[in-house]
Amino acid sequence: MALSAEGDGSASGTSSPTLLLDAGTGVRRVSALLDRRPFAGTILLTHLHWDHIQGLPFFESGDHPDSRVTLLLPPQEDGADAESVLARMMSPPLFPIRPGNLRGRWAFDVLPPEAFGADGLAIGAFVVTARDVPHKGGRTVGYRVSDGHSTIAYIPDHCPTEMGPGPEGWGEYHPAVLELARNVDVLIHDAHLFPEEVAAQASFGHAAADYAVGLGCRAGARKVVLFHHRPDRTDEALDGLVARFSTYPVSVCGAADGMELAP
Repeated sequence: MALSAEGDGSASGTSSPTLLLDAGTGVRRVSALLDRRPFAGTILLTHLHWDHIQGLPFFESGDHPDSRVTLLLPPQEDGADAESVLARMMSPPLFPIRPGNLRGRWAFDVLPPEAFGADGLAIGAFVVTARDVPHKGGRTVGYRVSDGHSTIAYIPDHCPTEMGPGPEGWGEYHPAVLELARNVDVLIHDAHLFPEEVAAQASFGHAAADYAVGLGCRAGARKVVLFHHRPDRTDEALDGLVARFSTYPVSVCGAADGMELAP
């Protein structure tokens, strides 16, 4: 997801994105938003699963002689530094180059303690707050991002059933995600599962769409964007899913490729 501060374009960052949330294959689209100019900004990773980092070496505006990129990821449980962790995927014989071979000026690091503090971390025109959320296979965080005018919560991978069944059996509405989502303009949340799939599939690390909407209602979010759809979902199934929430007290939509969100 690409963001620019208010005054630099839309909330999706279609004019001059300076903050990217995760770097899956969709990060390649950011180069078009920049008209192939070099990217100057920050990439925040929620975690290190392939679908959130595979786009890094194919990000043309980042792999540019004049780019200036700071990439931050959650501190690792084994204490490994950021660049060496990324190199586990991006290095020979699995890939021809290492993270340090990307062109431009790249800085790799873990999120500092301020990101987990009460006041958050200042990144350019943004203030970013990170909180740990349960997910399978490595430390995972969600982000709350504000530019002083609009605020979003970005929680793309979340397994709330690890915190208990919660009131509906879809998982607990635990303090970390309630804090991230409190009164945001937009909550972008994992909606990988339908409720009837939770019992069999929640152990893979994802949430039900109904949980995401329930979280939005409890936290006072203005809009919920259902995200991280299961790959075999059809457009018709997703349309039907969104339609189920038409009478809820929060606006709900389904994320789609290339979607733009106005502030």
